[in-house]
Amino acid sequence: MDIIGTILWPLKWVVSAILVGFHWIFESIGLDPGAGITWVLSIIFLTFVVRAALIPIFVRQIKSQRRMLEVAPQLKKIQDKYKGKKDQFSREAMSRETMALYKETGTNPLSSCLPLLLQMPIFFSLYSVLHEAQINKTGIGLLTNDLAASFGNAALFGAPLHETFTNASGWEVRAIAGFMIVVMTASQFITQLQLVAKNMSPETKESPMYRQQKMMLYILPLVFVISGLSFPLGVMFYWLASNVWTMAQQYFVIRSMPTPGSEAALAREARLAKKAQRRGTATPVLAEAGAGASAAEIEAVRVTTQRQQPVGKQRSKKNGKK
Repeated sequence: MDIIGTILWPLKWVVSAILVGFHWIFESIGLDPGAGITWVLSIIFLTFVVRAALIPIFVRQIKSQRRMLEVAPQLKKIQDKYKGKKDQFSREAMSRETMALYKETGTNPLSSCLPLLLQMPIFFSLYSVLHEAQINKTGIGLLTNDLAASFGNAALFGAPLHETFTNASGWEVRAIAGFMIVVMTASQFITQLQLVAKNMSPETKESPMYRQQKMMLYILPLVFVISGLSFPLGVMFYWLASNVWTMAQQYFVIRSMPTPGSEAALAREARLAKKAQRRGTATPVLAEAGAGASAAEIEAVRVTTQRQQPVGKQRSKKNGKK
């Protein structure tokens, strides 16, 4: 009995239904139902539906990451406390204090992997649908036998969608697959670089989390290079569209909701301040820094202003009593 196939069957049915739905739409507007471009567009729009459905999970991921960044200094203190201690008692004590910190702050280090984990069953379902269409198995749900055969035999610019880089029957498959692997790798690298370079506070850059993120900057693109060689073109279009969505989505989040204290947050403050100045409502910080001030200069003036902030009489008396 195929346990994995049984578990994935409902997802395969949904994936097939969405795929067939977009195929019908593109066929209705005049595209050739058997052409590779029709199926590729159907796969891409299937990707958009999946990623749009995962937006609430992505928002939760961002909030969880923010909480992880907030507790990073406390986590580092715990690690420094037990640094160099390799005995069983110290390791257990560090583990208890770490878990207590996570529980107290409501953080979960695994939550950042949740969107990826939720996508994997859909990814494997699409892979299974494409593979079964390739070997002429019975269609699933709305994907009838005729549509499954059409999907399995579809080709883009002479490259069959069911073929991979390693088992390609012609140079067309290797050319398209090679190009897609390069684009997939580059998009993943840029996505991770945005996070590491612009959306981390100075405190986080001194924590172990930053070193882990820097490692992922080079490891994840390597995964795409290796795995991309063995995936069918149809599945690679899903993966590429998902990568581009992630890159655009993260760019929007970093630009509009950056991590406090990060380079992106300073750049956003500078943009908002300059916009306020153009409207004639410039803040005192921007007025002191100057119209052409950079984000770093504005932050320096803001910190200095906070330090020199005048204290009221009542508050001064209270401070004197203390």
